Amino acid sequence: MDVLTLLLALVLQVPSTSAVPAMDPPPVRIGVVGLVHGHVGWILGREDFGDVEVVGVAEPDHELAMRMAKRFGFDMEMVYPSVDEMLDATQPEAITVFSNIYDHLAATEAAATRGVHVMVEKPLAISLEHAQKMKSVADSAGIHLLTNYETTWYPSVHYAKESLASIGELRKIVVRDGHPGPIEIGVGEEFSSWLLTEEKNGGGAITDFGCYGANLITWLTGGLRPTSVTAVTQIFKPDPPYGMVDDEATIIVTYPFAQGIIQASWNWPFNRKDMDVYGTEGFVYAVNQTDGVIRLPGTEPVEFSQLPQMQSPHHDPFAFLAAVVRGDIDPEGSLSSLSINMIAMEILDAAIRSSKSGKTIHLSR
Repeated sequence: MDVLTLLLALVLQVPSTSAVPAMDPPPVRIGVVGLVHGHVGWILGREDFGDVEVVGVAEPDHELAMRMAKRFGFDMEMVYPSVDEMLDATQPEAITVFSNIYDHLAATEAAATRGVHVMVEKPLAISLEHAQKMKSVADSAGIHLLTNYETTWYPSVHYAKESLASIGELRKIVVRDGHPGPIEIGVGEEFSSWLLTEEKNGGGAITDFGCYGANLITWLTGGLRPTSVTAVTQIFKPDPPYGMVDDEATIIVTYPFAQGIIQASWNWPFNRKDMDVYGTEGFVYAVNQTDGVIRLPGTEPVEFSQLPQMQSPHHDPFAFLAAVVRGDIDPEGSLSSLSINMIAMEILDAAIRSSKSGKTIHLSR
């Protein structure tokens, strides 16, 4: 046997001890459904981290699509006038939905028939009835159906959850979300045209910002259904373009052991997304994304600030979506999960019914 043959035999028979570099998985193919939600810039303006690739956009408003293409630098060749056409032409693995809330159901149904996973912008659906239909088609198709909230990615929110074991038995959660109003903060006409209607948004501030509290309180209580929901809504801005839906809402959610208070407003003097969590022996106040105050038993209040971002993929909705699609993580029980958001929709549904009837809504067990 010559030397070359001997070396070849050794290479084939003896396992190599050198490490083989791991190959990065290909980006998850994403289709964007709708350009009328102001949060769509979250994905269109996102830096390319190699985890997702936008392969198609479904938007019937050609003028809007051209304006957004110019702003975010995507090719109009990837824009299709309907969800079905976009799905068939580009074959994404998942879609992110930035339509009006009413159209979440149709987008989910179209994706489910093709085995495509779905992430909708908050809230999950325009009504509990729509949410139940969405869950049914998602379960039947075996796809993931996730809901994206800005607050899901706040380190302070997760810090509060981790602190529950240190502040005694949970007693009260107060969640405040809102801003001076959609028009006051300068949302586009394509956004406000449906956001200020019950038909396409389900309500006003009660849904636009009430959903954050419903989501967070459900998650912080471990996915429990409340016993009752009471809500009061008001219209402080009766003149157009306001006046068709509430601009102020307070929702009280009760449990046998605790109470949740959701303050949703289009009348705050400034933007806010903050939360108090009270136990029998301490509290946590999440002031914003990274800062807050905590008081543990036997101590004085201590400020925390500049919390580091959550570890990937839990720091960003689209990194999270990619990891779910690949099967790297199980979303069950997370703020984005279907189980948590179905209960959040029960809370919103009961809140809307309570505000219209003036009565407390008791949820059946």
